[in-house]
Amino acid sequence: MKSISVVIPNYNGKHLFEKYFENNYKILNTLGTKVQIIVVDDASSDDSVAYLEEHYGNNITIIRKEKNSGFSHTCNLGIQKATNDLIFLLNTDVTLEEGYFEKLYKYFELEDTFGVMGRIIGMEDDNILDAARSPKILGRKIKPSNFFYLKDSDTLTPTFYLSGAIALMDTRKLKAINGFNEMFNPYYGEDQEMSIRAWRLGWKCYYEHNAVCRHEVSASTKGHKDNYSVKRIYFRNRYYMHHLHLHGIDLNLYHMQVILSDVLPSIITLQFYKAQAYLDFLRNMNELSVKKTAFKTQMKHHKSNIGINDVIENIKMMLKYKQVVKL
Repeated sequence: MKSISVVIPNYNGKHLFEKYFENNYKILNTLGTKVQIIVVDDASSDDSVAYLEEHYGNNITIIRKEKNSGFSHTCNLGIQKATNDLIFLLNTDVTLEEGYFEKLYKYFELEDTFGVMGRIIGMEDDNILDAARSPKILGRKIKPSNFFYLKDSDTLTPTFYLSGAIALMDTRKLKAINGFNEMFNPYYGEDQEMSIRAWRLGWKCYYEHNAVCRHEVSASTKGHKDNYSVKRIYFRNRYYMHHLHLHGIDLNLYHMQVILSDVLPSIITLQFYKAQAYLDFLRNMNELSVKKTAFKTQMKHHKSNIGINDVIENIKMMLKYKQVVKL
């Protein structure tokens, strides 16, 4: 059985640790394998760290950041510290059901598995909040489909991306792609972009419907920013993702589509967050180019020439003739 390093990003989550951590801690410590728990505190202003030190002391590793910087950087610090075979990213607002990990180990018997995630349901009900996604293209915009799962539970289910809240990943592969892109700080879209890089290197992301956890919706990001700022960050990160993974005429057509369908309507309707998000994106073009070039070099190293369109086709082929249950 592979050993697991658990990476938990935290920002002002003392109330969430009080509610959910003990259950997760017990489940992790009954796995019968080596488990390392790393909490990375993103400069919290509450008593999160003091609470963990008092109740869990020497049983977990705590990394304290001096300055708040967001999800990607926080997770990457934990990923760097991880020493076990697999890395499990776990949000503070998630509680695991019994048997979660036992249903995921089989995926790592496959050489090309990057990672797997389970089903996320509500904290108070069984409504599905996250499941498998397949990619689709609208014009040149790449979007994830609605949630789905496969009727035949023995069939491996591909997913376009792994949720950063509950992803179990191969440590070697995760470190090989340098974790999350920190341009996506403070949050949104970083898990999708990282998963796309994994697919493009020839690895696969999976969804396991029978592994279940519960999630308190948006509890870990609640109160970070006002609604306008959140929407601005969301769209900026979408523009980042497309620019990083589209090339040539597809990229040019994408930017035309964004200007016509996002930026101009945003200005006309005085809902400026999309226009401002696009300006944020333009200001960071140089850094994006550096990231894009670095990944191109990495793809050569892995002898891969898989583009985003190939990823979309590969996932479609994996789902062909399967009984897809759409949610």
